[in-house]
Amino acid sequence: MVDRVTTTTTSPGSRTAPEAGPPGRRSVRRVVFLLIALGALVALCVLSIAVGSRQIPLDDVFQAVFNPTGTEVDAVVRNLRVPRTALGVLVGIALGLAGAVMQALTRNPLADPGLLGISAGATFGVVVSIAVLGLASLHGYIWFAFAGAAVASIVVYLLGGLGRDGATPVKLALAGVAVTFLLHSFTSALVLTDPQALNRYRFWSAGSLAGQSIDIVLQVLPFLLVGAVLAVSSAPALNSLALGDDVATSLGHRLKLVRLQGMLAITLLTGGAVAVAGPIVFVGLVVPHIARIIAGPDHRWLLPNAIVLAPCLLLAADVIGRVLQRPEEIQIGIIVVFLGAPFFIMLVRRSRLAEL
Repeated sequence: MVDRVTTTTTSPGSRTAPEAGPPGRRSVRRVVFLLIALGALVALCVLSIAVGSRQIPLDDVFQAVFNPTGTEVDAVVRNLRVPRTALGVLVGIALGLAGAVMQALTRNPLADPGLLGISAGATFGVVVSIAVLGLASLHGYIWFAFAGAAVASIVVYLLGGLGRDGATPVKLALAGVAVTFLLHSFTSALVLTDPQALNRYRFWSAGSLAGQSIDIVLQVLPFLLVGAVLAVSSAPALNSLALGDDVATSLGHRLKLVRLQGMLAITLLTGGAVAVAGPIVFVGLVVPHIARIIAGPDHRWLLPNAIVLAPCLLLAADVIGRVLQRPEEIQIGIIVVFLGAPFFIMLVRRSRLAEL
């Protein structure tokens, strides 16, 4: 019964007619789209390894990955581009899942870790750990990224819930913007007094996948893996939550535990992504909506599509940033903003929100 009803929800906070077509045909179409997206992701991974300030032929790429001989090309591919590509996949998955879960929990089509202040909270936590405590390793400051993300999410939700109407989409978005600017002010005040923190913050501020080794990828992997498992395992509960709190409770879900699991997943995913790549915005906003268009509102399909589509967007932006201004690079966060901002404007204009 839940599967049939959940197909009536197209986006957080809205309902429409059920999806057309027999269930079997819908499932086949979803599988086909997911396989196409997986193929695109594989192609983008190869392109990300081959394209850069130095163009590397595909046969040399495969030679360096599977049968290295110690050449300069092998060093570039294995030590620089493979870790960068792997990090892009992990960060994309983290941001895509975090955005999808956040939109489901808040029933807010504008929800995104960057827009609701969570990325800014994680960034502030990392800067505090470096400027005040002198931490320099990922295992040291990543905990502060998690703490900053968690505190920011709680503050935004409390501020957005003030008033008679509770936490409406527009109030949450405005609270997120206010908290984001406040945290950016605190962060700027700290980095201006500490050269080491300023150097790290300059790298984070626009978001980047460059300069990270495979060791960093392996260090952040456990945190992102736990967050992804928590997010994907919450899919059935998120489907029920889309029907309303009363319906979800009647179906046997404990709402406090569902929201706690979701917020823990968002904190781990956003905190880990920001710690290694900086506050990259709009990925968590754009990708869930694209996944919803392709796979429908069922989170058992929506979340896997977000897992594949988000790294596609991130790797495509990274490749574009490396190609547009060779031999220099444009930071990936800047490219993602150019790609995501028009979509955000279109989403705000099409969302029929009375407060706007």
